[in-house]
Formats: sequence, C-alpha cells, structure tokens
Amino acid sequence: MFSDQLILQISILRNRNTKPKQVRDLLHEIGQLLAYEATADLPTKQTVTQESPLNSYIATELDGKIGLIPILRSGLSFVNALESLIPSARILHLGIFREKVSLQPVEYYNKLPAVPNVDQVIVLEPMIATGGTAVAAVAILKDWGIKSKIKFITVCASRQGLEKLLAIHPDVEVFVGVVDGGLNEHGYIVPGLGDAGDRLYDTLQD
Repeated sequence: MFSDQLILQISILRNRNTKPKQVRDLLHEIGQLLAYEATADLPTKQTVTQESPLNSYIATELDGKIGLIPILRSGLSFVNALESLIPSARILHLGIFREKVSLQPVEYYNKLPAVPNVDQVIVLEPMIATGGTAVAAVAILKDWGIKSKIKFITVCASRQGLEKLLAIHPDVEVFVGVVDGGLNEHGYIVPGLGDAGDRLYDTLQD
C-alpha cells in the first residue's frame, strides 16, 4: 500500500499544465518512493568492524552488485532517485522506442557488457502502456544472462500492459504507482501522464 503522498504527487504529475521542471522533480520524488519499496528486500551482509562516535559496530552493505536499467529516454528521470539509495549501483542503458503505426518495440541502443557484471537489475521506465517495451526489455536482460528476479519500477501502467508483462514474464516484480483502465487508439494510457519523455524535456508538439 503506497502513501497518500505518492497519490498526491501522481495527481499533480498528470495535470497537463504541470511544467517540465516540475515534471522532472515529481518523477524524481515518485521514483524515490517506489524505490524504497523495490529495494526493501535486497540482500545484505555484515562486513567489517567500524567505529561510531561512541562505540564499534559491524558494518552492513548490499550483498551483490545491483544494476539500474533506465529505458531511454524517460527512464533517466529515475536514475538519481535510485542512486541516492544505492550509490554503488551500476547504470546500464537500453534504448527502445515504440513504432508509431504498429506500436511494436524497436531496440535502437544497448550498452550492456558482453557478460553480465551485476547480480540483480532494476528496470526504470515511467510508463507501461501496451506492455511491448517492458516485455522486450525484460527479454533482452534474460537473454543477456540475468538469472535473478528482475524488478521493474514504473509510475503509471495500463491494466492490459501490466497483465501482458506479467503473463509473458511472471517472474518479474513490478512496483507501480497507479494502474489505469485502458489505452486510446494511439496506444497512450488513459488518463495516464501523456508522453513522459516529451513532458520531461519539453518536446511536445503543438
């Protein structure tokens, strides 16, 4: 169960009059709230003895290397929020766009190393609309060699897109702020957020 603060922030984010700077700030704050949930069960281990101002203690750190996978371009809006919680995370970029007519995902950028250099990944993508991009991203990561549970952070998902992702990849754990009922004829979530990338970077067409 997410907080009223998250619900309030998503409501402001939806508003078509919210300016790009505030959109960026809101996505950062929403990303942090979702990240607290997504990272709550990451494995930790005790390491070395360190000193507080008053006494010694056993330090704790993450057990394993975490990869953050922002889907370009709007997924970049979550990176700083996740880095503030996981400073040691490695950032690995994927570029996938949705073809306007077929609405099918097209991979155009992939900076994954030849061999996985992380133990677990968290995919960052503000929206799951048709589900095609999310499904493709998870398939790429599995083909790359990720064997552990893949986590997915998103602000807004359509019900059918979320169901598609979980039907094809039932082992993925999704952390979503709000689920909307459907899509319009252009494949946008209704009421949704609009085009997250355009709203982030002020590239909306009149």
